[in-house]
Amino acid sequence: METFFRTHRYLVEHVNAPVRRTLMDEIDWSAPLIGIKGTRGVGKTTFLLQYAKENFDIEDRQCLYVNMNNFYFQGRGIADFANEFYHTGGRVLLIDQVFKQPDWSKELRRCHDEHPELHIVFTGSSVMRLKDENPELNGIVQSYNLRGFSFREFLNLLTGNNFQPYSLEEILSNHERIIKQILPHVSPNRYFQDYIHHGFYPFFQEHRNYSENLLKTMNMMTEVDILLVKQIELKYLTKIKKLFYQLAEEGPKAPNISKLAADIETSRATVMNYIKYLTDARLLNMIYPVGKEFPKKPSKIMLHNSNLLYAIYPIRVSQQTAMETFFVNALWKDHKVNQQGHDQCFIVDGDQKFRIVDATAKQRYQPDTIYARYNTEIGKDNIIPLWLLGFLY
Repeated sequence: METFFRTHRYLVEHVNAPVRRTLMDEIDWSAPLIGIKGTRGVGKTTFLLQYAKENFDIEDRQCLYVNMNNFYFQGRGIADFANEFYHTGGRVLLIDQVFKQPDWSKELRRCHDEHPELHIVFTGSSVMRLKDENPELNGIVQSYNLRGFSFREFLNLLTGNNFQPYSLEEILSNHERIIKQILPHVSPNRYFQDYIHHGFYPFFQEHRNYSENLLKTMNMMTEVDILLVKQIELKYLTKIKKLFYQLAEEGPKAPNISKLAADIETSRATVMNYIKYLTDARLLNMIYPVGKEFPKKPSKIMLHNSNLLYAIYPIRVSQQTAMETFFVNALWKDHKVNQQGHDQCFIVDGDQKFRIVDATAKQRYQPDTIYARYNTEIGKDNIIPLWLLGFLY
């Protein structure tokens, strides 16, 4: 136990969290069991350590961070460790990468039943279905998603500002006033293309090649997260990777499921399942017509965020595709985005039309549509600058 406390003290003391994530204030920390899901690279470990640093003295043994990567846990379950921690005065156990532990959900249930006063916060892959696939956690776990940096968080980090998020309703009704509060402090267009290229994953701050780092992370998402969590045999990994690359290379459009099935030599149903796994891993986004959802075929498949575009096929990235990918990703957290057939209009929350357009191109504007324009910093009436949607979280 002393070894874990020494590691905890060192990690908390040296954690570097220059941007305070908005999720920190959205979580009900009084809940006995909290699950924080997120894709690789979005900062789940830093998030746990930041929570410990904000709420506990570094010498306070009531809080402890542990990582299931530690080989110690190959021979000892979470519940037994939590029992020892509790009886030494522990009250908040932070468990990183919980899915690395066999029977982790049953172990957490046992912790909850044996020590209801012990608070456990754990992180896991975005591929996990905490309640659907782990019925023993139903009714006792609060689940949250940690996302990559928003454009607002990226901007705050690089400029030293402290801009606050806005709801979509606030942006649509008051965007001209909001912009007047931002522009005196910063020129968003100076940073927006950098964010589109390399701003979503916090590891852009590291002194390493970003695209190479992202490619490594994407491979880990398929090799570890999807195969391990979904318990897929290793021999199918090549098919999943090939499918993902083909979808990325084809660009945002309706998938030809029969052709994809033939290309990777599997069934149509398996292709749809693989697409769902890649979506759960936050590598893809499936866009459906209003009222339709999985397992139906989507009307369009897009990469989950614009950074992925540049890592996979940088010479083929069109600005329109990158901006539409940003739009869907920005709204994905709290809103439902659909698209009807071949129409280039996105439908948000079932009824609001959006078009993503270049401010430098000629455009006829319709009063029933919101136009999110790039290559501009200002808007008017139903025309808003696209970058401002990066302030939704």
